[in-house]
Amino acid sequence: MQVILLEKIGKLGNLGEIVKVRDGFARNYLIPQKKARRATEQAIAEFEARRAELEKAQAERLAAAQEVAAKLNGFRLVMSQKAGVDGRLFGSVTSMDIAAALVGAGFPSVTKQQVRLTEGALKAVGEYPVSLHLQADVDADITVVVQGEMA
Repeated sequence: MQVILLEKIGKLGNLGEIVKVRDGFARNYLIPQKKARRATEQAIAEFEARRAELEKAQAERLAAAQEVAAKLNGFRLVMSQKAGVDGRLFGSVTSMDIAAALVGAGFPSVTKQQVRLTEGALKAVGEYPVSLHLQADVDADITVVVQGEMA
């Protein structure tokens, strides 16, 4: 299916590009999320009429994401979890836990989908580097310090 992108999408294209994607990806993700429209002549004409407005909105989102990334880079997030004597946690620290702690620390725009745990959930006491993918071109790196509390 041919779609016209209404915002920049990593590994797919930039705002205004007409790309060919699989039908299910377009129907189930891009179009419902308002990230793309079917590339009909009418849709292309409407896009060209709204191009400046969409570019301005994208620039504002990018600036906001870069501002949050500047504050987050190098941030140390300290979390306490119940742990055994050997340092292993009862349970684990997931991306949802990290996002909730970041919201509590004053970063309300961070969601669990933006947290990238390369090695899976954190299951032991220690320091872990965590990457946050805030937008297509904006990433931030934080350190999550998991402290154990005795049960």
